[in-house]
Amino acid sequence: MNKKNVNTNARIKWLKHMTLFSVVVIIFMLSAIISVLTIKRTDSALKTKVTSMTSALNVQMQMNLDSYLQRIETIGTLVFAEEEVYKYSAVDSDNDEYEAIKTEQLIADKLYDLCIMENFVDFSIVYSNNHSVGKMSNGTVKLFGDSLYSDLEVMINRHKTADGWSTGYKENYKRIYYVKRVNNDALLVISFYTNELDDVFEHPGGIDDIAVQLVEANGIVIYSSDDGQEGQVLDPEITERINGHTAVTMMDDEYLITLNECGDNWSVVCSTPTQKILKEKNDVTFFVIIVTIIAAAAASILSVVLISKIIDPVNEIVDSLSDEAHNDLLTGIFNKKTFEKKVEEALKQDHDSKKKAVILLDLDNFKGVNDTLGHAYGDKVLAGVGDILKRVFHADDYLGRLGGDEFCVYLNISDFCQGNYRKHIEEKCAELCQAFANNYTGENGNYKISASIGVAIFPDHGNSFGDLYKCADKALYVSKHKGKDTYTIYDKNLPNKEETK
Repeated sequence: MNKKNVNTNARIKWLKHMTLFSVVVIIFMLSAIISVLTIKRTDSALKTKVTSMTSALNVQMQMNLDSYLQRIETIGTLVFAEEEVYKYSAVDSDNDEYEAIKTEQLIADKLYDLCIMENFVDFSIVYSNNHSVGKMSNGTVKLFGDSLYSDLEVMINRHKTADGWSTGYKENYKRIYYVKRVNNDALLVISFYTNELDDVFEHPGGIDDIAVQLVEANGIVIYSSDDGQEGQVLDPEITERINGHTAVTMMDDEYLITLNECGDNWSVVCSTPTQKILKEKNDVTFFVIIVTIIAAAAASILSVVLISKIIDPVNEIVDSLSDEAHNDLLTGIFNKKTFEKKVEEALKQDHDSKKKAVILLDLDNFKGVNDTLGHAYGDKVLAGVGDILKRVFHADDYLGRLGGDEFCVYLNISDFCQGNYRKHIEEKCAELCQAFANNYTGENGNYKISASIGVAIFPDHGNSFGDLYKCADKALYVSKHKGKDTYTIYDKNLPNKEETK
């Protein structure tokens, strides 16, 4: 072989090596660029979804808290149904001893009837001479001492309604107090242990290690899902981020934080380290880099396949978070926020004024199941209610859990049934009652779970979900008064709650 051929072969070999090298470099560069862009895009999408889901969860927990406190205030208001309660004064020197004993017994019986199914520590009326009637724990008496009435009176911070919420008395954050003035010489006090809020602030497992805290305006933690935080000052790093806000959702390199202010200058704060919330994303990112290197070394087509495999896990995370933000995880139907939004949108689109119905359900005797069989068993009952609603109603009806044991259905009435819509609604309600007819639970089947139902019709009883809900709620209350396990369709002539007592 002559020198010229040798040089030519060497040049061809060099050109081949350079071409292979160039192809490999180009594959690696393109793969690297595609990988970086994919990671950034999925990272941005994941952060947006996580932030939105966490914000929705915080709002739902804040609404659950408001609902829980409002229920306690409502129970307190029911105390005033008896005239003797708000007119009697234990400090009146003109009281006949025998009549005073009878009156106090009547008041005690009334208080006992109202709180028998509640986990209250105290449910009592305290008079200005520190005499009390009703359920008053020894711990409260010992904690307040001779200042019982005077220090409880200070807790009334809402002068318009003459009541108020308070906690942290003498640095004791294990109890929360609700105080309402009965008359010039008497106060109603209701208290419960802070850990009763565990159920109020229970959240699904879509986000691990999230800390839920109820915080006073001064930054003191009233309740925390992390044991031992009550009575301490909120983490300064979190305080710095939420300072000056009443409602905010933020995410930076250190923390994901959501804040919503509720009544009495209390705020629900959810927080978790960003690295924990994005741990799975970081694992996926590492996997992206390794697989991209392998794909680039093998072939450009293989790299495209592997990149698509990298995107799928992240999309599954995003889809999962989206579902948790819109559905009630226990029953599989819409949560309160999503249900109300869906109904409002549907009502706005109904320009032809076709009849629709809002069916509101409240379970009967459910508190007894929770107290006797435990909350885990109660969750199974609630999940079963979701299954009942899915069986009774059609796919184009909206099903929602508004919180606790309260459910709601937005009933779409077909064109075929519009001419006799009321009969169609009654048939659906009867079918729903029948579905609950044999709904017994407990080890011996000794707990019957039924539902009291109230119905409001669009547009007869309102054009918005809020108006329809109020009417359905009033009808539901009538069903409760009639003996439960029945339904009532709203009518303007229905008695008010005060008239049914």
